Amino acid sequence: KAPVKRMAAGEVWVDETLADWPEDDFRLFVGNLGNDATDQLLASAFSKYPSFQKAHVVRDKQLNKPRGYGFVSFKEPWDMTKAMREMENKFVGSRPVKLKRSTWKDRNFDKSKARELKTYGRADKPQKKRFKPVKWP
Repeated sequence: KAPVKRMAAGEVWVDETLADWPEDDFRLFVGNLGNDATDQLLASAFSKYPSFQKAHVVRDKQLNKPRGYGFVSFKEPWDMTKAMREMENKFVGSRPVKLKRSTWKDRNFDKSKARELKTYGRADKPQKKRFKPVKWP
């Protein structure tokens, strides 16, 4: 797979973790996960949907504890929609989960975003903050 460039807060970087995910999937953000959450627990909760592909709980790199959220991938959009309706506020582990459609594709860096950045400067170099003077009464 080709490396995926991402953009957030005016910075661009290569996200190597996206290489593990299927291309053109439909992904859910799963929030409010407890400290008992694992990839296997999340996968078992969503594997009842036929086009389920992958589940991942995001962990703190230093402490290796769950950060309280994860992602679930589906091949078909109707399974994602069905899972959103059926699994919202259902307990996965010790807490009821909150579900949203993932916006990971919106952060991918493409040529149209590169054109937007040209108006503000280069994304790979830190920008000087320019503040307008405030007139006090």
